[in-house]
Amino acid sequence: MRVHFARIPRPDAGARLLLLHGAGGHSGALWPLAALAADRGFDVLAPDLPGYGLTEVPNPGAITYPHWVDCVADLLREQTAADARPLVLLGGSMGGLLGYSASARVPDAVDHLLVTCLLDPSNPICWPALSRWGGAFSVRALRPLLAPLARANGHALARCRVPIRWIAPMKAIANQPALARLCMNDVRGGGSRVPLGFLASFLFSMPEVAPEAFHRIPVTLVHPTEDHWTPTAMSLAFLQRIAAPTRYVPLQGCGHFPVEEPGLTTLVEVLQETLAQVTGSTEVG
Repeated sequence: MRVHFARIPRPDAGARLLLLHGAGGHSGALWPLAALAADRGFDVLAPDLPGYGLTEVPNPGAITYPHWVDCVADLLREQTAADARPLVLLGGSMGGLLGYSASARVPDAVDHLLVTCLLDPSNPICWPALSRWGGAFSVRALRPLLAPLARANGHALARCRVPIRWIAPMKAIANQPALARLCMNDVRGGGSRVPLGFLASFLFSMPEVAPEAFHRIPVTLVHPTEDHWTPTAMSLAFLQRIAAPTRYVPLQGCGHFPVEEPGLTTLVEVLQETLAQVTGSTEVG
């Protein structure tokens, strides 16, 4: 693979921020947030995960969810070897649990984990968010059919790519209809096709470590209060089990794609507070 990164380099910054998108996203969609973070003092890096954005994959049909975890873990190792400054990881949507699993694999690389969502497919409480057709009922019914695709490497049906909006409730990605349509029609994001093997491998995935064994990295959940795709209860069910120090900050008025006020300002304030914490600075605002 040739993984594409969007960067806002700030050699004078006290810390780095790694931004992870979720299903239907890419680095370009996160660019406004990257700009806000850079303006507050972060050196920012945002990769396009395999299958999205400008990242080049020789066999798109072979992508699985474990490839995403491998990709981010490798990136964390590379960044730690190349730069000693503190690193904050911010995962949006599906990128939240992805960041959790990757940082659990490379715990010395991450100083603080920020997430807008902790969607754990191994917990049935999250199943209503995983299908636009019947929610939890359809997930329960489809699991026996998808299990072979999650296990079989190179299975022809696993390599079949379908529009993600056929499977996931993409209309709920944003509360502003125009923004939701933009995301769903973006051929580099929500308008792209995803292998059935990727969907199956995510559905049957487990967190890298159980939350009760996640001790080393503080976690802050910045969850939108008006998220109609992944309600707050889904994320809190996971957050409350994490052994490391945790914090929950609601983003008031925000949808799944958090662009509304006052929640967006709250998110930027949390970023600024986290920067001060990981750098030992007393300047928060």
